[in-house]
Amino acid sequence: MSEENKYWHILEEFEPIKDVRNPKGREEVVSPTSRRNFLKVLGLGTASAALIASCKRPVEKAIPYFIKPEEITPGKAAYYASSYFNQNEFCNVLVKVRDNRPIKLEPNPKSVITPNGTSGRVQASVLDVYNINRYQHPKKNRETIDWETADSEIVSQLRQLANEGKPVILLTPTIISPSTKKLISEFTQTFNAEWHQYDAIPMDGWREANNRVFGTNSLPEYHFEKADCIVSVGCDFLGTWLSPVEFSGQYSKRRDLFNGDGNLTKHYQIEAGMSLTGSNADMRIRAERADYGRILAYIYNQMASQKGVSSNDAPTPPQEITQKLDKVISDLAASEGKSLVVCGDNNPDYQVLVNNINQLLGNVGNTILFERTYNHFQGSEKSLETLLNSNPGAVIIWDVNPVYNHPESDRIKAAIEKAPLSVAISALPDETTELCQYILPSPGYLECWDDAEYKSGVVSVLQPTLHKLFDARQAQESLLAWLGDETSWRDTIKNTWTADYFPLQNEQNDPDRFWVETLKKGELVVDATPVSVSLNSNEIESSIQKINTEKQADGITVELFENINIGTGHGPLNPWLQEVPDPVTRIAWDNYASVAPSVARQMGIQNGDIVQLGNLTIPAFVQPGQAEKTISIAVGYGRKKGIPEELITGVNAYPLAKVKNGFRLFTSSGLNLTKTGGHEEMALVQGHQSMEGRPIVRESTLDKWKENPAAGNELHEEIKHHHTTLYEKHEYKGHKWGMAIDLNKCIGCSACVLACNTENNIPVVGKKETARHHEMHWIRIDRYYNGEEENPEVVRQPVMCQHCDNAPCENVCPVAATNHSSEGLNQMAYNRCIGTRYCNNNCPYKVRRFNWLDYTGADAIPNNRFDPANMTLDLSRMRHNPDVTVRAKGVIEKCSFCVQRIQEKKLTAKNEGRQLEDGELQPACQQACPADAIVFGDLNDPNSKVSKMMKDPRNYHLLEELHTLPSVGYLTKIRNKS
Repeated sequence: MSEENKYWHILEEFEPIKDVRNPKGREEVVSPTSRRNFLKVLGLGTASAALIASCKRPVEKAIPYFIKPEEITPGKAAYYASSYFNQNEFCNVLVKVRDNRPIKLEPNPKSVITPNGTSGRVQASVLDVYNINRYQHPKKNRETIDWETADSEIVSQLRQLANEGKPVILLTPTIISPSTKKLISEFTQTFNAEWHQYDAIPMDGWREANNRVFGTNSLPEYHFEKADCIVSVGCDFLGTWLSPVEFSGQYSKRRDLFNGDGNLTKHYQIEAGMSLTGSNADMRIRAERADYGRILAYIYNQMASQKGVSSNDAPTPPQEITQKLDKVISDLAASEGKSLVVCGDNNPDYQVLVNNINQLLGNVGNTILFERTYNHFQGSEKSLETLLNSNPGAVIIWDVNPVYNHPESDRIKAAIEKAPLSVAISALPDETTELCQYILPSPGYLECWDDAEYKSGVVSVLQPTLHKLFDARQAQESLLAWLGDETSWRDTIKNTWTADYFPLQNEQNDPDRFWVETLKKGELVVDATPVSVSLNSNEIESSIQKINTEKQADGITVELFENINIGTGHGPLNPWLQEVPDPVTRIAWDNYASVAPSVARQMGIQNGDIVQLGNLTIPAFVQPGQAEKTISIAVGYGRKKGIPEELITGVNAYPLAKVKNGFRLFTSSGLNLTKTGGHEEMALVQGHQSMEGRPIVRESTLDKWKENPAAGNELHEEIKHHHTTLYEKHEYKGHKWGMAIDLNKCIGCSACVLACNTENNIPVVGKKETARHHEMHWIRIDRYYNGEEENPEVVRQPVMCQHCDNAPCENVCPVAATNHSSEGLNQMAYNRCIGTRYCNNNCPYKVRRFNWLDYTGADAIPNNRFDPANMTLDLSRMRHNPDVTVRAKGVIEKCSFCVQRIQEKKLTAKNEGRQLEDGELQPACQQACPADAIVFGDLNDPNSKVSKMMKDPRNYHLLEELHTLPSVGYLTKIRNKS
């Protein structure tokens, strides 16, 4: 780490902005307790602890199977191939099931789209199945009815409307299921219905631009792993754009210096608000959101001039940006056919410019392919107008919530209420379902049969992993019932696959065998017909003319974005997603208005101050790297219907979106920013861990690394040379477990955090306890800034228990609850822990978590429970992993390297009479990481990947000058600044 770099965590650590520090600091309390009184209290406390320890836990009787199901072996998990899909999130997964309960999702290694890793939302989705707020019975006008009555009345009205010629509107999310599309087609023909697809955050602007330029409205494949130079204009492709799990894996392959050839991709990010993708860029260019069009026009004109193509007059961006853009254009020109330009705005004119830039660079056919196209984001703003203008006789709403997430929600609400028949098919209450006459509960995706074609020619099957928990029915089953078709939905899917896909493969000769093998694999890849692409360069002039007419409004521009955890609005229903902090701001449980430090200083805004933006009232957060005239706000918050009071957080920012020229745009200009005088405490988890001037994070540049593979890590050898100790050296005669984390590949997405939560039964503590820094996560992802507040660089570091050989925690525990195993693990014996927290105080990494309250219901004392998110109810507890102890109040817990997985794999290898293979054993964090940044294995095996990474010149250990000898190593971050 170079001496000139000054790393800081939050703005309070950055000296030039002392005037925006929060004056409401904690006061130091000096206790007047005397030594004698202290000893009295100590005696009482010790006696109380002994009394509590002697309390017996309530007896819970286990009832054995009278006749054991053939597919269930008690204590042994079964895995079923399935898929997760939710607008822009898709993963082929393996569902881990224990005793007919899905408890964990893992990536399907046989997938061609997402073979490695998942997202945090995929990991947390298992909790959605056990949501206590789900609809449990069909309802009519808020009264429970049976399915027969609902079907009879709905079918009768649908037939009457069809005879009268009145329109029936079926409004669904994007459907990527081939079988469902067939069924919907039959339904629309039978009842003279119109089918429209709706996306909360649409991409119809992209499809429109592709249609104008390439003659097809398809969404092509983007190959970031093939790009030597990436230029992203406001596009968070690592977080939420199009296919982030897939793109994260591609991106990390070109950031790999351990396995790679040293040819790092060069990543430029041009954006107004700090995004996950922007924080990973080699060079981030701060720009106002209102300048995106002019920036794209400038890049196009410069590239066109170099190619001898006629350019178009366009207003240039500010001079300080154009100077940086010239370097961007130079690098793009040097990477023809091996570059990629993307933009995150739904404005079709912006996307026309992007398409023409990529065409000039020769990227279409190389890094952009139309051979297999994406089938999601089929929603169109124009089709939604049909609902608003057609005066429908019936509206069937299927798992979409436009009353909440559309800027013209009042018109949609009026159309639904005006319709003679309104039906909602949904698992959970929301703002739209509550308006409908009939509410038909649907099960979660882990209870359903379905299929999916996320990309053309890549099809997968979803299968149920547990019996339906409530009196619910799939939407497809309802359509079948209304059509009078008694075929089960499972058989309908099987018939579709037998007819359509069985002839396209050569592996199986028997249709039934083909179906069974497909269920096992979860995915089938068949040849896809490439989309014919033809270039129309005439659209560029029209698009630039429209950009020229864009008025630069006075005041503030608000940009709306999708939070990586909360998404478009499903996240608030999931406490796991709420409690994981945003990877950029490190704030949980809320959305906020991100304000530039200079604006905050000028207006006297501090973190948590309530500000007014138009009709929106929201807390402010002072965000380094934020553009001065742009404020960024996450959508997806402010849900009120169907959510427990404890989970209602944030404000709904969707009303600030605008519909312009038939496309929904997520910006709003000309707003004034004012303080209201109010203040709200924010659950900011990042301020209590600081580098304190120590070389915790280490980084260098690609040029320096090529000269010296230990660049940025010179301190490692110096510290290692001075290592001396009074500790006796541990001898590990068998395994010695260790972990290596490549900071160059880690993108900070938090998938590892949520995977750990799921695997290890991490409790939810709620917003107030999180604000007090009582969060229970076993992994935290520290985020550090380097540079000036206007546009700092960012580096992240996942930190968990380091499993030190010379562990300071082990020496101070008075009851030996924490100890060292023969395989190098720092272990916790929960039933011995009495909660002195000496270990926590003595841990230099601050990775131990203390159960301040009874978050789990495991406490021996009754009526002592603290459960802000209803996670201890019987239904919610079904998600628990039975291999991991649920901890009680007063107990310390921490990362165990997923010791339960270690023991399971060791036992499997022993029973099979073989040695463990390298890579066979993966803790939850490693298995979920889409960037492949975490490697776990046996340090005693010199041929293991983790051993080789530990010997890499980039490897170092946290606070290695303390000589704690951690078993976790970090590889320095290398930026491509050439």
